[in-house]
Amino acid sequence: MSGGKAKYTLSPLRVRLNPAPVWAFLEEQDISQNELARQVGVSSGHLSRLISGRANPSPQLRRRLQRVLGIADFYALFVAE
Repeated sequence: MSGGKAKYTLSPLRVRLNPAPVWAFLEEQDISQNELARQVGVSSGHLSRLISGRANPSPQLRRRLQRVLGIADFYALFVAE
């Protein structure tokens, strides 16, 4: 760079779903993973990928998961990488 300021880009934070509270919610509510997927508004396959860590939830999906699961604490439901 000639005479200008260096530009730095921040890499977006990768967030994955912590499966333990999801399994606890399913057991507590006595509902299936398919029913939770319906309530959250995703396919059961996508929810399965989120729970297994093969997919990362978008910010919008994170908010929906928090609302449906009733978990206000971000770090109780997600792991930031």
